[in-house]
Amino acid sequence: MVRSAVPFPSAPVRPRLCASFRAEVNGTPTRTAPRPGQCLRTYLRERGCFGVKKGCDAGDCGACTVHVDGEPVHSCVYPAVRADGRSVTTIEGLADADADADADADAELEGGAGGRLHPIQRQFLEAQGFQCGFCTAGFVMTAAALDEGLLADLPRAFKGNLCRCTGYRAIEDAVRGVRHIEEPAAEAAIGRNAPAPGGREVVTGTARYTFDLGVDIDIDSGALSGLLHMKLLRSPHAHARITAIDTRAALRVPGVHAVFTHQDAPDRRFSTAQHEHPEDDPHDTRLLDDTVRHVGQRVAAVVADSEAAAEEGCRRVEVTYEVLPAVLTPEEAMLPGAPLVHVKGPAEPPGANVAGEVHGEIGDVARGFAAADAVYEETFRTPRAQHASLETHGAVAYFEGSGPDGRRLVVRTSTQVPYLVRRSLCSLLDLPPEAVRVVAGRVGGAFGGKQEMLVEDVVALAALRTGRPVKLEFTRAEQFHGATTRHPFTVRVKAGARRDGTLTALHLHVVSDTGAYGNHARTVLSHGCGDALALYRCPNKKADGFAVHTHTVPAGAFRGYGLGQVVFALESALDELARRLGIDPLLLRERNVVRPGDALETVVDGVTDLRVGSYGLDACLRRLREASASAESKGADGANGPDRSQAPPGWLVGHGSAVSMIAAAGPGGHFADARITLTADGTYELAVGSIESGSGITTALRQIAAAELGTTSALIAVRQADTDVVGHDTGGFGSAGTVVGGEAVLRAARSLARLVRDRAARGGGDGPLTGYGHATGTPRTVAFNAHWFRVAVDPDSGEIRILRSVHVADAGTVINPMQCRGQVEGGVAQALGAALFEDVRLDGRGAVCTAAFREYRLPAFADVPRTEVYLTETSDTIGPAGAKSMSESPFNPVAPALANALRAATGVRFTRLPLARDRVWRELSRGGPGTPPYGRGNSYG
Repeated sequence: MVRSAVPFPSAPVRPRLCASFRAEVNGTPTRTAPRPGQCLRTYLRERGCFGVKKGCDAGDCGACTVHVDGEPVHSCVYPAVRADGRSVTTIEGLADADADADADADAELEGGAGGRLHPIQRQFLEAQGFQCGFCTAGFVMTAAALDEGLLADLPRAFKGNLCRCTGYRAIEDAVRGVRHIEEPAAEAAIGRNAPAPGGREVVTGTARYTFDLGVDIDIDSGALSGLLHMKLLRSPHAHARITAIDTRAALRVPGVHAVFTHQDAPDRRFSTAQHEHPEDDPHDTRLLDDTVRHVGQRVAAVVADSEAAAEEGCRRVEVTYEVLPAVLTPEEAMLPGAPLVHVKGPAEPPGANVAGEVHGEIGDVARGFAAADAVYEETFRTPRAQHASLETHGAVAYFEGSGPDGRRLVVRTSTQVPYLVRRSLCSLLDLPPEAVRVVAGRVGGAFGGKQEMLVEDVVALAALRTGRPVKLEFTRAEQFHGATTRHPFTVRVKAGARRDGTLTALHLHVVSDTGAYGNHARTVLSHGCGDALALYRCPNKKADGFAVHTHTVPAGAFRGYGLGQVVFALESALDELARRLGIDPLLLRERNVVRPGDALETVVDGVTDLRVGSYGLDACLRRLREASASAESKGADGANGPDRSQAPPGWLVGHGSAVSMIAAAGPGGHFADARITLTADGTYELAVGSIESGSGITTALRQIAAAELGTTSALIAVRQADTDVVGHDTGGFGSAGTVVGGEAVLRAARSLARLVRDRAARGGGDGPLTGYGHATGTPRTVAFNAHWFRVAVDPDSGEIRILRSVHVADAGTVINPMQCRGQVEGGVAQALGAALFEDVRLDGRGAVCTAAFREYRLPAFADVPRTEVYLTETSDTIGPAGAKSMSESPFNPVAPALANALRAATGVRFTRLPLARDRVWRELSRGGPGTPPYGRGNSYG
């Protein structure tokens, strides 16, 4: 037995500091002394400066940047007491602090709206230098303080600021004064760079994210007065049974109101994954459990008057554990007699740790390989990755209404799926739907990580039991060990082709590590295998996949949803197969990709609704061919060879490409409702369930409605992300925002247009008119993406330098080119992070040991090249207004294109991500580059 009273991780006891204090915040004097040890960030937020964001807790991301006596500082690591006698400026006071702010220009930009903007705020608005906007205030504050030297060296200037969404090009454009926005005219609402409706709020720090609420501020009809704070005690063991838990000492801590353990939790299992069809995921999770299955699993929840008191309460909870054997890899977990992650019955069969399987075959792969002139087989591995949304998971639960029958539970949360969270809460806590309202503010990044119910259940339970509002906000460390990651994949690919490059057989054997719980286990596996194989015309295709439980942090949904992992393996293998055949790898792709009118064969059972709604893949491949041709030049001896310009002497140069295909939404339906009302003053109110997390969905939906109604998007106000707004919305995931939500909006706008015409035909009338729309998300169309890199590699250090980056996307009719380009650039940047250095590492006991941004490296400004983005011209027959999805798909071809370029440069096939400098150096040192024609400096495909 092991007895523990230490939370994971333990919080330090802070020393008491002096109480004398006098400062100025945004021009207003304050004499309120900070608490002992309080950082400037929390001090400012408690005074309503919500533009100061919490992103990393450690001075790594810059989201909390403010000016102290004109100098930018990271307020999360700046002691508040040091502001004594100083002037502090936050994003909210930036314009007033600048005497040269141009109010007339602001009024013109905002269509006459009042209030001034600082010049750099105006530039960020004109360039739309943001997506989710959570990092924007920090970038604006940093940029506003740059001198001429730093303006000339933005990689150095922004080394302390991170953005997970934009890919940094839009931020650079903002600093350089490049204007992108244009208000579309009524006759051309589609295809124009309409500005985001919340843009001014983002650049001024007044956009409201989940926790941008004062303790005593009423929101809607719910008061937050008397707010309690929650902290979670987490397991220090990968696998253990709780045999005793003593909360008495915790309850004696001043300010602690309650401690919840497995004895207080509903004896009901659910999945943290949120899908339209709950049966897609195994129900293997309890709100609080007496068995822990990974280091960092929550054990108890303490609610108190302050976070400090709740933390101290966690330290005082005494837990006795019976430590159990653990399996930390899928290979261990699949061995006969391996410790079970979930005990399902008295006689567990072999493979009992398998959470989900995928098996399917078209044709006869054995016969296909026998007919091949060349066969290539290899195993590829991809690591865990963290979503690293700058806004961490969190929720606040409170009540609205009065009286025992009139009070309704409201959960305000950073989620992609408010409607599904409400459904799950009602099922778990035995509440009728009308008794629960779920609201999402602006979401500070998601990428699939917020398609989970990780916080809402425990805050709802605490609010119901205490009768008080309750708040839970993850720290950055908790985001690493208490949220989810990308599934690590091991993919064995076998590919065969005839001498001319025609594929004869493809076989995938895939093992994914789903971690301690099975949320998204089978669906990620099937999506990754199915869409990857469906891209290629091959008579013989087979997939065998296993999602395996381990005693590690759970995996979940992540941008690409399994495709990034499988596409890395498949596209690398096809590149190598082409080399064995002695043909251009790009030619092999051109010869075998699907064509217009082809049936899409996924080999996954039950997937029958995929269609090629429009075909732009040929245009994507032509652009890759042009890039490839431009990379070839004449050497000094007149021979053809790679273009070595821009590469340092002695570095190896090569280029490579990859393609991918992705379906929008999931099989079985993805639903959305929309409502649009013509008001008495001639403006419109659009009500949708979709959330805004930086994808630009709000802008796109306004443009779709405006085009159908013959108006401008500026006349359409949007209500969204609130379960009171419309009947239902499956959620903002699966690349469904534009193609499903947009279809519902299009139908609502058409309905309203008919009503307007009918009224006009009757000679007019009084009162508002309302149109309604509903979309089911089926049949589903597909989007195509292709990427090409030219790289230089230093054989003496393993450093990779990207010389040119080209991305081509078949996005159908582009609703907003500026936003679509931003989605591509952000996806490419995130994929480069995963390809080059992101890796959630575990220690020998299964604990995450990269639980901070300084240990888990995200792409910074200096790491991301400017990608040339090309959008093909097609019009989809399924998507609304001819549009396709483009939020997830740019991620998928990036890593294999980079690996293929690296192979062309070095002659070495790298089969494991990330392509970190030390790994590249070791591989090159071990065997050296290959031999011609695939050796040093080769630049095939």
